[in-house]
Amino acid sequence: MSAATKQIRQILKGHRCLDIIGRTFVKSGANMSSEIEKKFALPRRFAGSEKSVWVEYIQLASEYNPLNLGQGFPDFPPPKYATDALAKVATGENYMIHQYTRGFGHPRLVAALAKLYSQLIGREINPQTEIVTTLGAYEALYSTITGHVDDGDEVIIIEPFFDCYEPMVKYAGGVPRFIPLRLKSEVKGRLPSSGDYVLDPNELESMFNTKTKIIILNTPNNPLGKVFTEKELVHIADLCKKWNVLCISDEVYEWLVFKPNKHIRIATLPGMWERTLTIGSAGKTFSLTGWKLGWVYGPANLMVNIQMIHQNSVYTGVTPIQEAAAIGFETELPRLGTDECYFISMPKELEKKRDYTVKFLSDVGMVPIVPEGGYFIIADWSPLDSAQVAYLSVAVIMTVNNSNFDKSDELQAEILDDINKPRSNKRKKHVKTIKS
Repeated sequence: MSAATKQIRQILKGHRCLDIIGRTFVKSGANMSSEIEKKFALPRRFAGSEKSVWVEYIQLASEYNPLNLGQGFPDFPPPKYATDALAKVATGENYMIHQYTRGFGHPRLVAALAKLYSQLIGREINPQTEIVTTLGAYEALYSTITGHVDDGDEVIIIEPFFDCYEPMVKYAGGVPRFIPLRLKSEVKGRLPSSGDYVLDPNELESMFNTKTKIIILNTPNNPLGKVFTEKELVHIADLCKKWNVLCISDEVYEWLVFKPNKHIRIATLPGMWERTLTIGSAGKTFSLTGWKLGWVYGPANLMVNIQMIHQNSVYTGVTPIQEAAAIGFETELPRLGTDECYFISMPKELEKKRDYTVKFLSDVGMVPIVPEGGYFIIADWSPLDSAQVAYLSVAVIMTVNNSNFDKSDELQAEILDDINKPRSNKRKKHVKTIKS
């Protein structure tokens, strides 16, 4: 055998050896990856909550750059005194305002909240023991649900509901039980209202039992916009008292109520302060959702559990944001109940936008449910044909300021005209914006 042949054989043998080693490494790597994935998979208590509609909408908005109506945030400026307050706080001489504040709530803010809600619910609220501020109403819900739900506890959730209620209950080991708001009768001669959707009294009563720990109430409701009436709230309250059940009342849209409807805080009903924890939001109150500031208020004995969860997860909130929000409340407190009050003027402005959007949706062939409060409108698009649905799914339906109504009428006419054209002439995407 020649030297060259021997050399070739050695090279081939080396290649085979490398191939075996390579396959071994790949197999070993795959096994290791599989073992890692198996051991560090999402814990069972979080199963089913991987996807979020909000994450999906934000991603779509970033891809197509429309006006994003998928989330509940305004497209208009917040009150100037609030942003001015934050600027002043951030650049002021008090450098300690940039350090940690009291864990359960910045002193100036809880004092302002106590003063506000003491007036609204007709009893003195202790700012030190009966209020906790949180990183948004989201954390307020998390700390409240986690702090009060134990393994096997049943929690009644009214449908439709804000999407985090169910996973939070499950994370805590609770058992969610659902009851829908149903259309009480066929609506003829007008558009349906969120007030046409009610709980069936007998069905609601059947939901309560000795295992029931909590009912989650959301008024005004997200996303339906229903504002629960006093009669409806009294029935819920009576069942809570009968079965010794806690009410978590999510009232982040408390100021976004359209006339003639009235927001009634269930904690004000006889015997309900003792068993109600109420959630609020600076983001919704001052149109400052990016500030991520919320709170919970209720009796001191029920607040202890919330304090425990809060101090062991978040511990404290953002000091400058809380200071600025406190200034905002201090500004509004003397105006409370007057036309000058932002809490009064804001729903008036949003009501005009609601009416305009309802008309717009009706004109394109949908059947909107007219909301009594909140940011959202649910519309039935089933009367549209498939081509219209495909087209409108990528069209932007806008809510605009009064000054833009004329321009928006032009845009509406253009979109309606385009819908009626043959399908081949329609553009794949129709995205337009009008600047305020």
